[in-house]
Amino acid sequence: MSKFLVTALYHFVNIDQFHSFQQPILDFCQKKQIKGTLLLAQEGINGTIAGLAQSIKDFHQFIENDPLFNGAFKALDHKESWAESNPFYRMKVKLKKEIVTLGVPGISPKKHVGQYVDPQDWNALISDPETVLIDTRNDYEYDIGTFKNALNPNTKTFREFPEYVKKHLDPKTTKKVAMFCTGGIRCEKATSYLLDEGFEEVYHLKGGILKYLEHVPKDKSLWDGECFVFDQRVSVTHGLEEGIYDQCYACRHPLSPEELLSPLYQKGQSCPFCHDQLSEEKKAALKERQKQIELAKARGEVHIGRKFKDVPLNQKDKDENH
Repeated sequence: MSKFLVTALYHFVNIDQFHSFQQPILDFCQKKQIKGTLLLAQEGINGTIAGLAQSIKDFHQFIENDPLFNGAFKALDHKESWAESNPFYRMKVKLKKEIVTLGVPGISPKKHVGQYVDPQDWNALISDPETVLIDTRNDYEYDIGTFKNALNPNTKTFREFPEYVKKHLDPKTTKKVAMFCTGGIRCEKATSYLLDEGFEEVYHLKGGILKYLEHVPKDKSLWDGECFVFDQRVSVTHGLEEGIYDQCYACRHPLSPEELLSPLYQKGQSCPFCHDQLSEEKKAALKERQKQIELAKARGEVHIGRKFKDVPLNQKDKDENH
């Protein structure tokens, strides 16, 4: 068994005092040597963290039962998988307006939400010819894997999803919509949005792709490809085994083994997806950053560095890690 337990979690709950939770959660995670990113907002919590198994167990005990949180995180939804090394470099707890950014005021799964579909029932739903199946993730996630016959909204960020709905779907003619995402949070909010827009029969995959890949055998699966994850593993396959993809650390697009052989790929600097979009100044900065990473590695250290502010949108959209 791999050493580090990775847990992806989220919970929609109204917490007016969410600002006061930031430091206690950060302190606890740092004490337990847990790394990753958690987002806090008035609408709840979202994120992915990793650590030793006992540390992750202690975290769930802490956040769900400590009187400090007044029961806000009871029945916290989470998915677990394993990694050989910790897929995160540091621990961050960020305060946000939304734990998954749709950008439409008033949308809340606490108000209403679509019908949850368990992984073992998902195949039957999406095999129904009357079902319109939509991948609510972004284009670079869709590129490496999705369900058969799923529509690609071609979004760069989740903020673009409402515009896609207005242009391509009509509650008068689109009677049955099924949606999915990595861990369940985006499609949960998307179903709430569609219900607000007048759609009546709306479904979403409970636990997301991760739960489906964990519970549905490969020989019965309708999933094609791999699932992008927002950590150093880059992608996972059936059984939540680590996939074959690497990642461009200039634009964060996942890269296949074949794309890594492209002459446009330079480790840490560019890839076929971003080579022609980067300024010479940005290329020089990325080259220097990669040099510092290699020097730190030679010293047996981990170079964390600072994030660039002008990276493409798929890097800015890191709060959509489910």
